[in-house]
Amino acid sequence: MAVTAQSAERATGAPPKTKVMKARRRPLRHRLRRDWALVVLTVPAIMQLAIFFYAPSAYSVIAFMDYSPYRPLWENPIIGFTHFQILFQDPYFIDALLNTLKFAFAQLLFVFPFSIGLALVMHSVVSTKIRSTFQSIVYLPYFFSWVLVVSVFTQVLGQDGLFSRWLVGMGGERLDIMRDPDSFMFLAWMQWTWKDAGWGMIIFLAALASINPALYEAAAVDGANRWRRLWHITLPSIRPVIVLLLILQLGGILSVGFEQYQLQRAAVGWGASEVLDTFVYYRTILSSNGESIGTAAGLFKGVIGLLLILAANNIAHRLGEQGIYQKS
Repeated sequence: MAVTAQSAERATGAPPKTKVMKARRRPLRHRLRRDWALVVLTVPAIMQLAIFFYAPSAYSVIAFMDYSPYRPLWENPIIGFTHFQILFQDPYFIDALLNTLKFAFAQLLFVFPFSIGLALVMHSVVSTKIRSTFQSIVYLPYFFSWVLVVSVFTQVLGQDGLFSRWLVGMGGERLDIMRDPDSFMFLAWMQWTWKDAGWGMIIFLAALASINPALYEAAAVDGANRWRRLWHITLPSIRPVIVLLLILQLGGILSVGFEQYQLQRAAVGWGASEVLDTFVYYRTILSSNGESIGTAAGLFKGVIGLLLILAANNIAHRLGEQGIYQKS
């Protein structure tokens, strides 16, 4: 015999699910009246996105136009995918794309796991004072600008830096790593790690702090050593955070930054430091009638990033993870 909602409510003393959902569903004006302070706090962020992101994004249509800034937008003739054809026939764009992929995968393969390793090491430190001091030291460079980061590395690894002076003092020759195109990949890796690894470490430490300590105690009682506890408890517990950050990194894989490479372009040459962001800058800002080409390059970046996010999120759902949004 089927149990009705009234009998279920009388038997369990709890209202049925439909009544609970209706009770939670309130009119929009009531929710706005209740959460008006939070809504006001989001207004500056929404205005910033609207002015500096969504409004300029509407001008992405000039990638398909013979655009001139001296004509109204609607008077520019539409020429289809001509600018994209020119873009993919440009050897400078191909070099910038290959450099961008090279730097992006280097960040993904080395800096991302390094942040996880730092978080695991800090999580295993018993002393709270040592842990907080080390976190502050590692996390501080994240707030430095790239101008300061490049200046610090120049003082250490430049021609007159501390490392070259040490080599001269030991009887060797001066070594200018900051001007060597062949070692720029390693130099960029050191700069990424020093600046960004602390930020990733903080995120993973927050995920590690949410793990129930009783799981470790039960595993230790069962005879699991430290490595087994790491493999069977720690890593599976932070796997959703790892997957989420990995998806976000894949989405921005073609946006490796501008300031870092622009500041060192004159020292190592454009061939070693040219990425898509610097290509768009020089092709659009510093050249005449390059707005459409630069917009086409930026639109290409955005479309590839969106496709990578959707593909990675689909893979995360197949693996049983939530990803960047929960599958209905």
